[in-house]
Amino acid sequence: MVKVGIVGATGYTGAELVRILSAHPGVELSVLTSESYGGLAYSKVYPALARKVEAKCQPLDPDKVAEAAEVIFTALPHSKSMECVPRFLQLGKKVLDMSADFRLRDRNVYEQWYAPHSASHLLESSAYGLPELHREKIRRARLVAVPGCYPTSAILGLAPLVRAGLLGPEPIIVNSASGVTGAGRSLDLGSLFCEVNEGMKAYKVAQHRHTPEMEQEISGLAGREVRVIFVPHLLPISRGILTTIYIGPKEAVGEEDILAAYENFYKAEPFVRVLPKGVFPNVRDVRGSNLCDVGLRVDPRTGKLIVVVAIDNLVKGASGQAVQCMNLMMGFPEGEGLDAPPLFI
Repeated sequence: MVKVGIVGATGYTGAELVRILSAHPGVELSVLTSESYGGLAYSKVYPALARKVEAKCQPLDPDKVAEAAEVIFTALPHSKSMECVPRFLQLGKKVLDMSADFRLRDRNVYEQWYAPHSASHLLESSAYGLPELHREKIRRARLVAVPGCYPTSAILGLAPLVRAGLLGPEPIIVNSASGVTGAGRSLDLGSLFCEVNEGMKAYKVAQHRHTPEMEQEISGLAGREVRVIFVPHLLPISRGILTTIYIGPKEAVGEEDILAAYENFYKAEPFVRVLPKGVFPNVRDVRGSNLCDVGLRVDPRTGKLIVVVAIDNLVKGASGQAVQCMNLMMGFPEGEGLDAPPLFI
């Protein structure tokens, strides 16, 4: 059994990690930290996990966490992970970080969008935790930077087109809508039920911090700098992301050829489902799962390609993807603990 610690175990992504790993046959949850609920039994914070997880929440002490765990997930806010991750690595642990602190390889880009970086020496060696693109690097990594939920949907929606050399003229337009859990569990006026219910709004238009993450990965696939116009929206649902991408493919490439490129790219991927022609994703059909559904169409009037992607922002967009990466790092079957079907009702 691999002893696993979760730092920040009572936020939504931390709780989803606990839920998934509590049923993982190769894992023992050996330490859970929480600054808000220190000393309280985890099942008191999340009663749904009573009799499944009885560990007590502990304050964060990096040395004590490292003493208790071989693999450590850090589910902390941006700029907080960099305070403890270097110590975990120094003590010989493998780390999967859920924040943005190690996703961007360029320190200047990180500091432009986030904050000063105190552990930038780790940026080049961290693996970007998208198995469909970086599986072998993840296997060898000691530090995996788990992607953001919006970038996961956008990158998976674009990767086959770019890798096949079918990306046409820019700009790429990424239009995404997310459930409210994407905002985290902390109290915020904009996330209250009465503020969200029966509404839908765009936010952080042309300034969302996931934009450079998308550009980094798509540019790497394209072999040139690629720009993305990204507009996120808040949906009045608890979980799920629906992303619609608009892009001009190369001229004289038909819908059948593009669909074949997507099917070929993902044919061996356990968690990506390319839908048949004329069928498009619904967030309901991936809810609670590590699946990513992709559908596409070429608009015959404009020649533009429309790609629609659905994921669960807490699973494939965060914690499930982190467990998928851990499985690769530790030699487990890649889908271990992640094979439950979606909660479609």
